Amino acid sequence: MDPLPSPATQAGRDGLAALLAHPTAAVIGLDFDGTLAPIVDDPERARAHPAAVAALTALAPKVAHVAVITGRPAGVAVRYGGFAGVPGLDHLTVLGHYGAERWDATTGTVTAPAPHPGVAAVRAELPGLLDRVGAWQGTWIEEKGRAVAVHTRRAQDPQAAYEALRAPLAELATRHGLIVEPGRMVLELRPPGMDKGVALGEYLRETGAGSVLYAGDDLGDLPAYAAVDKLRSEGTPGVLVCSGSTEVTELAERADLVVDGPEGVVGLLTALAAQLD
Repeated sequence: MDPLPSPATQAGRDGLAALLAHPTAAVIGLDFDGTLAPIVDDPERARAHPAAVAALTALAPKVAHVAVITGRPAGVAVRYGGFAGVPGLDHLTVLGHYGAERWDATTGTVTAPAPHPGVAAVRAELPGLLDRVGAWQGTWIEEKGRAVAVHTRRAQDPQAAYEALRAPLAELATRHGLIVEPGRMVLELRPPGMDKGVALGEYLRETGAGSVLYAGDDLGDLPAYAAVDKLRSEGTPGVLVCSGSTEVTELAERADLVVDGPEGVVGLLTALAAQLD
């Protein structure tokens, strides 16, 4: 087993020290795709890293709470993660759709408010918009219930398709009261006020966290980073972890600790659990 890595920043080292000193007051926050699950061409085939559940099972009983915060529907993340009915994951919560949905391991149920009406309107208009823009062979729409996403990873020129769609999708989203969240070869149209920073901040206040570790990989994780930075400025220690990739560098530049993708995240969680034995 790899040793527990040391954060590169003083704030990160202080956050990790606080977590190790008082683990029962600590909250572990984790993105799903790209952090617990490797990025794949087809999001419906995404699954948690084979060792992720074992790492979470080892760590969760030793900390206050573990929260998976994702843009996916909560139930989908639970299914793709293999989190349901796992002994040792009693403290696990999945905040889906950036916190609009919530699944708790203790109840095994998802709670959520009514969906934003703009999502249905956008869903109806998207095929025609893609056709007018020139659809770019391989570009496709992912139905996410409370949001809808356009993927370009399988297009002949993924980056060119991504750039060509940014402006028309932003106009469509604005017209229906939504926003566009850019990601790794994906543009997601979703209601405003839903982001991982809001979800994480509310969850940390709810649980009275004494410290927090948050790990993410993509632009959508930057609001969660900002939430941890704000908490640190107010005296709550925290650690920012980047599940590193060559596609997104912004998080690595902001992180206290960079690990090698989901494999590195699983290794970090495993080492952290061992350190708390």
